[in-house]
Amino acid sequence: MNMEDHIWHLVIKKLTHEASEQELQELDELLKENPEINGSVKLMLKWWQPETDHTEEEHSYFLFKKILSRIREVEAKSSITKPHKETETGSRELGFKKKVPSDPINYFVSHITMIKNYLKIAVRQLLKQKMYAAIKVGGFALSIAACLLIALYIREELSFDKSYPDANRIYRIVGQYNFDNIHEKGVDWPAVMGKTMKSDFPEIEQFGRLMPNSLFWGAGSNELKRSDAAENTHEEGFAYADQSLLDILKLPMAYGDAAHALTEPLTMVLSKSKADKYFPGQNPVGKVMYLNNNKSKPYKIGAVMQDIPVTSHLHQFDFLLTLAGVEFWNGEQTTWQASNYHIYVTLKPGTNVARFNQKVTDGIINNYYIPDMIKNGDKNASKIKNALSMRAQNIEDINLRSYDIHDGMSHGDIRFIWLFGAVAGFILVIACINFINLSTAKSANRAKEVGLRKVVGSQRSGLISQFLTESLLYSFFSFALGLVLAIILLPYFNMLASKSLTIPWQQWWLLPTVLVSAVIIGIVAGIYPAFYLSGFKPAEVLKGKLSSGSKSSGLRNGLVVFQFTTSIILIISTFIIYNQMQFILNKKVGFEKDQVVMIQGTNTLDNEVKNFKDELLKLQAVKSVSVSDFLPVAGTKRNGNEFFNEGRVKIDAGVGGQFWDIDEDYIKTFGMKLVAGRNFNPGMKTDSQAVIINQTMAKKLNLKNPIGKRIVNYGAPKAIIGVVQDFNFESLRDGIEPLVMHLSNSNSIVSVKVKTGDMKNTLAEITRTWKSFSPNQPIRYTFMDERFANMYADVQRMGRIFTSFAILAIIIACLGLFALAAYMAEQRSKEIGIRKVLGASIGNITTLLSLNFIKLVFIAIIIASPIAWWAMTKWLQDFTYRIPIGWGVFVFAGTVAIGIALLTVSFQSIKAAIANPVKSLRSE
Repeated sequence: MNMEDHIWHLVIKKLTHEASEQELQELDELLKENPEINGSVKLMLKWWQPETDHTEEEHSYFLFKKILSRIREVEAKSSITKPHKETETGSRELGFKKKVPSDPINYFVSHITMIKNYLKIAVRQLLKQKMYAAIKVGGFALSIAACLLIALYIREELSFDKSYPDANRIYRIVGQYNFDNIHEKGVDWPAVMGKTMKSDFPEIEQFGRLMPNSLFWGAGSNELKRSDAAENTHEEGFAYADQSLLDILKLPMAYGDAAHALTEPLTMVLSKSKADKYFPGQNPVGKVMYLNNNKSKPYKIGAVMQDIPVTSHLHQFDFLLTLAGVEFWNGEQTTWQASNYHIYVTLKPGTNVARFNQKVTDGIINNYYIPDMIKNGDKNASKIKNALSMRAQNIEDINLRSYDIHDGMSHGDIRFIWLFGAVAGFILVIACINFINLSTAKSANRAKEVGLRKVVGSQRSGLISQFLTESLLYSFFSFALGLVLAIILLPYFNMLASKSLTIPWQQWWLLPTVLVSAVIIGIVAGIYPAFYLSGFKPAEVLKGKLSSGSKSSGLRNGLVVFQFTTSIILIISTFIIYNQMQFILNKKVGFEKDQVVMIQGTNTLDNEVKNFKDELLKLQAVKSVSVSDFLPVAGTKRNGNEFFNEGRVKIDAGVGGQFWDIDEDYIKTFGMKLVAGRNFNPGMKTDSQAVIINQTMAKKLNLKNPIGKRIVNYGAPKAIIGVVQDFNFESLRDGIEPLVMHLSNSNSIVSVKVKTGDMKNTLAEITRTWKSFSPNQPIRYTFMDERFANMYADVQRMGRIFTSFAILAIIIACLGLFALAAYMAEQRSKEIGIRKVLGASIGNITTLLSLNFIKLVFIAIIIASPIAWWAMTKWLQDFTYRIPIGWGVFVFAGTVAIGIALLTVSFQSIKAAIANPVKSLRSE
């Protein structure tokens, strides 16, 4: 490099704020030594700073001509020695051959120096534009924190049921029933079916049964105690299981022999945490425990299993009771008429699962179900073959792909995984859009820098590397801050999602994943600005064609529309989910759920339950008391049966419905309405064989005047003495099913209807009454309205998550809008000054600056509304009872979006409008 080139190189570094103090001193000394260049440099400095007076227009013109001649000289020299290549637009651009370094060490050192220089310039740019840098980093960090949290959620959901050694060969048998407008999927099968499948289908290596139905004594929840303890403790998570189920799952044991843990009658396996609770520091194998004070059935502990991981669909079960020697009624283990067991099988390696599904469907339906139905005179037998199908569901699919299967378990939903993943992606895209918008909007500030760099020989690839380095620096800062925000927000997210997620610091892949993600996001966000900014042509820049900034804002406007479209879709979805939730919780469901206290575990009182009820009725605050554990809220007993009109068993198809045990005060306690007939009267002996049905059952049985008619349910005919108005006893996602209630004992729950008033003292009185009957067992109660609301916890959870994400998306979008408005106000400062001098009001100027952004939000509303309507219509289809989607929700969402945009833009608009015009016009 000759002396003149070296001087101009130092001048460029000074103009672009890259020169060190030492280089500036060197430049001053060289200019003194070379006065013929000094004059041109001074003119360049004046031309570069627009606020100075241009008193030497002529000399500026000659300087400009000199720069252009230098560009032509460089191009002419290059054209002799270097080939040209065509650009995408058809223009010709210099092509450079990459030199092969003669000294690899010097080549490496030079590249390290270059990267160091890139980083130094990037840091200077970041510090120079603090507000824009803060918005870029802040928006990125918020979106990255959200993505990290969602990634943790998705990672856990996808990890379910992968801990079993042979998980790829373990399947659960699922049935699908499509008949007479009824479409259901379930996993309940007859007790005999597992053994039958094992003998008929050689593809099955092992089978095991699980029976979690709380209708049967021991399953569900129990009052539990050691044989030498006085006080009972309420425990959930009991299920009956075969020894072979332990063999299939290969559950690891903390104590005892897994191969013989459930082989003997009246044995049980409990989890390690429960063993430590009841037998701290001991090996409890061989110890005895009692369920519900029933000393006639002492359960011996056969083994202690390690706690089933929370990433298992079986994690809710802490107690497994043996099925060895169990028969819940005579013939229960051999009948095909009762379905209560979940069947798990291990298929032999190489089994074609699709072919196996068809083989099982044909074999079981044709050889067992149909003959048994014909034998019992069921008129559905001729149609059942086409109505029922069976398939094997891999155990790894149970958690996420059982949302439409009735299995009584809590699990995830693959649709939520896709939804949350899409939301995370959109939020990240919104932050990237902020980066692109601000980078291209500030292009005028970098145009001269690019032009001058190209004049002194910078290649486009070097400029692209510089701008990508800046983008990567922003990305790394954002990921660091985003990780901190994720740690801070994790407890809140766990509360929203009902999870116990942790950041896996101990995993080796975490740091590499974060670093690689930071690089990818940095490149993706910066690639367009890098090519855009590096593409400026020196001649156009120096002629001033880009001096007003990037006003070809079509792409930028499109990106703003995308941001607000996403935000508006989330606003609309949140509003509809909230309204649907309120509709469910406040809908009249046909019974009174408020002011009802559900006292649980009352079956331990044995024959004293009736006396306990009588004592409660003596309390002044108590209106009514009912004893029944068949209640219209989830988590209570259910008993599906088939009903016929008397004399029509061999003629008509049966009507499936619920068969509930209730007492004489049930209808009164829950405020149900009898539309025909009367209530039960315990004083009438005939009422023990009488039933009350709901309106849906009467309709299904074609009974126009049902009072006095008799129906059959596997036993003696039962007379209908009353018809109760339909009430919702399942989720409002489903319709009202047929229901039959009869007078019988089912005494594990006592429901107390209390008067409004002092609930605290009322509960204290109820507790004292309980203590008088059961001093060694703490009272346990819940409120029915809370249990009802818990039925829709997933909907509430989804609403909270959507609300949080909607707020986050709006914040990130508004950060970008705020920065764009600030920049546009800055670019149009002279125009605003002239308008104010000519008499424009603050309102006129504010409207001028805000109108364009509001137009973009209107476009976003038009695009977002049909998308949100389609998505929410699909979501609401899961509910039999749902709100209509009216135009009001779109007006509301649009108003919110416009209001937020106005607030965001108006601050900068008003600030620009009230600024002193003299200041902005001074340089003119």
